[in-house]
Amino acid sequence: MKGISLLCTGVFVYALSACSGAKPQQPDSVLQDEQQLYIGDSIAVAQTQYGKVRGYILRGIYTFCGIPYGASTAGENRFMPPREPEPWEGIRPAVFWGDTAPQITEGKYRNTYSTFTDHWNYYDVSEDCLMLNVWTPALADGKKRPVLVWIHGGGFTNGNGIEQDSYRGENLSRYGDIVFVSLNHRLGPIGFSDFSGVDDEKFAESGNAGILDLVAGLKWVHNNIAQFGGDPGNVTIMGQSGGGAKVCTLVAMAETKGLLHKAVALSGNITGAIDNNYSAELGKAILKEAGLQPSQMNKLQQMPWLDYIALANRAAAKYDKQHGGNGMRRGAFGPVGDGFHIPMDTFYSDPEAPSAGIPMLFSTTTCEFSMSRDNAALEKMDRAQLVETVGKMKGKDGEKIVAAYEKAFPDKKPIELLGLIMSSREEVMKAVNAKVQQSAPVYLAWFGWEPPLFDGRMRAFHCLDISFWLKNTDVMLTHTGGGKRPRDLSTKMTDALLSFMRTGNPNCASLPEWPRYTPDEGATMMLNDRCEVVYAPDREALKALAE
Repeated sequence: MKGISLLCTGVFVYALSACSGAKPQQPDSVLQDEQQLYIGDSIAVAQTQYGKVRGYILRGIYTFCGIPYGASTAGENRFMPPREPEPWEGIRPAVFWGDTAPQITEGKYRNTYSTFTDHWNYYDVSEDCLMLNVWTPALADGKKRPVLVWIHGGGFTNGNGIEQDSYRGENLSRYGDIVFVSLNHRLGPIGFSDFSGVDDEKFAESGNAGILDLVAGLKWVHNNIAQFGGDPGNVTIMGQSGGGAKVCTLVAMAETKGLLHKAVALSGNITGAIDNNYSAELGKAILKEAGLQPSQMNKLQQMPWLDYIALANRAAAKYDKQHGGNGMRRGAFGPVGDGFHIPMDTFYSDPEAPSAGIPMLFSTTTCEFSMSRDNAALEKMDRAQLVETVGKMKGKDGEKIVAAYEKAFPDKKPIELLGLIMSSREEVMKAVNAKVQQSAPVYLAWFGWEPPLFDGRMRAFHCLDISFWLKNTDVMLTHTGGGKRPRDLSTKMTDALLSFMRTGNPNCASLPEWPRYTPDEGATMMLNDRCEVVYAPDREALKALAE
């Protein structure tokens, strides 16, 4: 606060009181007639191990955008493990988002309804993408605040740390007096092309470059977050969709020991990585598709990134057509089970692994993929159409599956049953039942709140719950509609998240008692206008899906 202590009016009175330990205020309690934004030579300057950065203060929260945690990954650094950024002299501006990792963004905004609903935030895209963002109530005040590291979704192929407005950390940082970090990392073929079969010395780690970026980001947090008022000894990682799968992977990696202490995975879970034999052979196929020899790998490193992505995807499609799938999905690029960075066997199967001591919270939504949002006619789907649709989409006995779900959810109509059947519950239950074999507690939630938008056809869709966990329901209005109803549930969920961050246990005064998950009882916190604990609500239905 040195150099700005005289600015104690309006927002700054609040900022100073928050630093002194007073309960953080809500955004709407800030005096709207007073200055909201502060930026200047001696305002919001923080020290990192590589140099100083200057951010700004918005509504009492220090905000830093685009801080480098790694060097550019272009050229000779492509396919290589992340390298530290070069230190800088003076004060580096950190007032706007860092570049998005290379990915195909063409056509992103052409689907009008999706653009309206999600209004993705994409700016410059480049291989100089190892950047992170920080929101915090105070700088270097000696107060050890819990730290939340948000890991974006988009599978292992797309996305960035501020892709949705839901990802912004200002409100949660203020409400919970915590430090919020989000970051970008390499994706798709740029981040996960395995050339260990081409050169097992130089490119031994190429198949996991993208996940190693996240490890580097966690190391940055460990080494620097105290300067931003955070506690490096209390870091929770949290991600949704592909971000949830990344969370599962990071927890399973021995080298994250001491870098993370709790984990939350939303609507995205994996219990194993890509088979290294597949990934190594795919790397050879990419080189062959390029018409290059092993000695010419540097040409792949110098190729424009968009051309390389097209080349790698083309090679993967051909390879999968000839040889079948890869254990995750056909043509996918993602973490590789190399037996060094990432286990080759099922995640969490070692009771002595560092992951055994990490409490985890898992959650999915009841619908995930709302097929009728843009197609009102699907609301009139009858049972026969449901059976046919399920049979085609699952490649199994549609009648048996539908009958099992009708028994578990007798009050649901066909289109609602379809949402439940196509949700992410199968994968989350695999992850939960794997992790619970270790000693640390596991908690399970199921989010079922439905927004009053698109005539009620959105249901509890994929990504909706993010804004509730992160206190952003009045920010992501095109997901929630805004107002008191979603805000009330958000407060309950946020309180549970903050309790979990502090203690490894989500129990709080805002919710009913939340038991630990066990395979026998299957305790599940249903998150809705009325929150309640249910026990294995779809166990028999899931058995029908698995058969």
